[in-house]
Amino acid sequence: MNYNLNTDQKSGTRAAVKKMLQFMAAEKKELYLAFFVMMLNAGITMLTPYLIGYTIDHYIQAGQYQGVIRFAGLLLVLYIIWAGTEYLQTKLMGGVGQRMLYSLRNAVFNKLQQLPVAFFNQNKSGDLISRINSDTDKVNQFFSQSLMQFVDSIFTMLGAAIFLVSINVKLGAASLAPAVLILLFVQLVSAWVKKKNAASMKSTGDLSAEIQESLQNFKTIITFNRRDYFRNGFDEANEKNYKSAIKAGLANNVFTPVFTLFSNVAQLVVLVYGIYLITQGEFTIGLLISFIAYVQNFYLPLRQLAALWAGFQAAMAAWDRIAVILQLEVPPAITGQVSAAAEGTPLLEFRKVSFQYPDGKQVLHDINFRMEAGKTYALVGPTGGGKTTTASLIARLYDPVEGMVLLNGQDIRTYPEQERTEAIGFILQEPFLFSGTIRDNIIYGNAKYKDSSKEQLTAVLQEAGLEQLLARFDQGLDTPVNAGGDGISLGQKQLIAFVRAVLRQPALLILDEATANIDTVTEQQLQQILERLPAETTRVIIAHRLNTIENADEIFFVNAGSLQMAGSLDNALHLLLEGKRES
Repeated sequence: MNYNLNTDQKSGTRAAVKKMLQFMAAEKKELYLAFFVMMLNAGITMLTPYLIGYTIDHYIQAGQYQGVIRFAGLLLVLYIIWAGTEYLQTKLMGGVGQRMLYSLRNAVFNKLQQLPVAFFNQNKSGDLISRINSDTDKVNQFFSQSLMQFVDSIFTMLGAAIFLVSINVKLGAASLAPAVLILLFVQLVSAWVKKKNAASMKSTGDLSAEIQESLQNFKTIITFNRRDYFRNGFDEANEKNYKSAIKAGLANNVFTPVFTLFSNVAQLVVLVYGIYLITQGEFTIGLLISFIAYVQNFYLPLRQLAALWAGFQAAMAAWDRIAVILQLEVPPAITGQVSAAAEGTPLLEFRKVSFQYPDGKQVLHDINFRMEAGKTYALVGPTGGGKTTTASLIARLYDPVEGMVLLNGQDIRTYPEQERTEAIGFILQEPFLFSGTIRDNIIYGNAKYKDSSKEQLTAVLQEAGLEQLLARFDQGLDTPVNAGGDGISLGQKQLIAFVRAVLRQPALLILDEATANIDTVTEQQLQQILERLPAETTRVIIAHRLNTIENADEIFFVNAGSLQMAGSLDNALHLLLEGKRES
């Protein structure tokens, strides 16, 4: 299945908003309260210009200053209430936005946890981090900050429009005419703004991925003295991000000058037409002042909407990048109850298994073989022949494109993850260590020993013959491990990974070049430990050094999509040499 996220998938605005609002479903009470506060706030904003105009016409021009004082006091009370409602709505929507961000990031992260290894092979981790952190934050910023201003502006504009038309229909219609042109402009450029923001976010993700990849492989860069490669790669990604950010910034700011222009035109129309109506005796000075205030109350939020609308388009572009993850199909779970294997059933079986990576050539084709409990199997073949892919299918890091992998006679996909990982151990060619201590790493994912004390765990390691390996570390189990295992040699990492896998005592243990970076003496110690595993433990060994598989019960030769019995070690060597010549 193709899990590449770099697609042009876009969601409609209405569908996207509806989907995003689902993450706010638990916030209905706070949202209703916030909207009520916004309406109260907008009502106060609409009432004050009318009161000012009324005061001018009925008290200031008449010289009744006591009335002016009373109305000034009333306006002061309204302004204080307005300030309180403004603070309350900010607090309410800020909380709603943060809880939405929490839910959204959880949803994205949980979805990532359900996706197979193939997804992570097809997408850069830096880009995924950008989607989880940066893109979700853009959506949150709109809902926690911009949405409140957006709705508040709509209420204010609607109220102002009602007052404008009710005071004087002709002047109100003239003042609102430029708004129609603004709406047409928004319809024309919104898709373009969203497209530029999407390109900017993609380039940000690419830059993050470039930095992470370069830093992760910085030792290799230093070894080959290719800092220029790091610098050139960064410069290229940074230049692309810079250019796309400039274009997005220009797109986001295109609304403000246009909205301001039409707002000024509207005020000019009101002023000229209003003075004309006053000369005709159809209007008063107080109403003209109120009218100008209402025009400002209509067009000022509209100018704010210019910036908010650009933010909304950025949030929509960010949502498209998030939604493409949330909409990915998780491989369907094969339901079934794991039952005891019938007598004579092989531990593992491949039936007509074929596999290929997305957009790649077929790696395995129509593979059939069996593995019996307690035997040692070796996989040999030229580099790129399919050995590690075969082992990954055994451990269900991948699922076959065709065919079936059986564990104890049952489809491996029907096994619960916990039961499957307990049954199959995998020592990777490049083991990964987590930050913490060696103890944390060797009991990682091992429920049996997670609550064991240091003394109890030491006793278990001694019984398994593993304590001699840990004696190579100065602080034993308490030896600190940095993120990724920095400061520990690759050979030591393999030792820790070896202990971690053997301690689980799996029914099937896969060793993918597990001794490639270990000295001969240590390799012999590891071989002795493997011999002390339970007799029914099945071993699958992938190795390029043929001396490590000379005691294997069966040798499989894997190359060019096929798997065949190699027979003796000499025949395996012959097939390997032939395979290298063909490749």
